[in-house]
Amino acid sequence: MPSYAKNKKAFHDYEVLEDFEAGIVLNGDEVKSIKANQANLQGGFVDIDKDEAYLNEVHISRYKHSARAVHEPTRKRKLILHKKEIAKIDQAISQQGVTAIPISLYSKKGLIKIKIGICRGKKLHDKRDALRKRSQEMEIKRQLKRF
Repeated sequence: MPSYAKNKKAFHDYEVLEDFEAGIVLNGDEVKSIKANQANLQGGFVDIDKDEAYLNEVHISRYKHSARAVHEPTRKRKLILHKKEIAKIDQAISQQGVTAIPISLYSKKGLIKIKIGICRGKKLHDKRDALRKRSQEMEIKRQLKRF
């Protein structure tokens, strides 16, 4: 399962409450561009409109060998999810301080899939605590490795 793009800042800035796997509607040259690792998930978010989920502000660069003249890299892309999942995401993001963001873009059985996380923003002190905890765990692993 090759991963084409990850939103590394998502785990630093947000606490992931739940995640979903979704298909994504793409053009042919967008698929080639993603497979060439030309996608950026930072700043992206999921929006629900008329019982359909859409991915916004995800940048997929123009494929360099594409014949298509017009290419909008951050266009709105439809997500393929079950109705129950869409309802669950819609209910979650209607709460204050909760949003749905893309976490990773990968291939599964020849199709491009995207992992969406329902997230709550972290406060500055939470981010510091997470960094401190991670550095302590790394130090413990280093100490144990020496013995």
